[in-house]
Amino acid sequence: MTKAKKSQNIDETEELNNIEATETTQEPIDEVQSQTEPETTETDTLSEEVASLKEKVEQLTKDKLLLMADFDNYRKRTIKEKADLIKSGGEECLKNLLPVIDDFERSLQALNTSTDVEALVEGVNLIYNKFKGYLAQNGVKEIETADAPFDTEYHEAVTTFPVEDPEKKGKVIDCVQKGYTLNDKVIRFSKVVVGE
Repeated sequence: MTKAKKSQNIDETEELNNIEATETTQEPIDEVQSQTEPETTETDTLSEEVASLKEKVEQLTKDKLLLMADFDNYRKRTIKEKADLIKSGGEECLKNLLPVIDDFERSLQALNTSTDVEALVEGVNLIYNKFKGYLAQNGVKEIETADAPFDTEYHEAVTTFPVEDPEKKGKVIDCVQKGYTLNDKVIRFSKVVVGE
């Protein structure tokens, strides 16, 4: 082989090596490019998700604040309504008592001018019955004490009194002050004397 041919072969080999080298170096660049493209799209998707989640958090925070404000307004409104009910709740009861007061005033005027005692007693009894009827309409009942067994749920013993009859022991023998219930709840205990 001649020198010219050898140098030509060397040149060709070098060219082939250069071509192969560029191809080999090309492949990793393509692989790197193909790998970086999905990473940028993944980054884009993640940033979009983060942005979307931030919007949701902001919206939920706004909704929560609005809900808290609505609840606070509701709470204040109900407190005010309750206070108004407590203030004016007794208005109807007191308004219905006014006719009884009118009757008492008329009876007091009649005491000064009338000489008929029986008519005055009858008038006072009518007012008393009217008032008791009004109380019954509003759920106020008298606690029965006559010969009732002593019950601490309804009675308050003022004193005990010795009795000869064994059947009257532990029972109410006298009522010092009447007791009342309002819708089956004791509002005043009966003060009683209990047989011993």
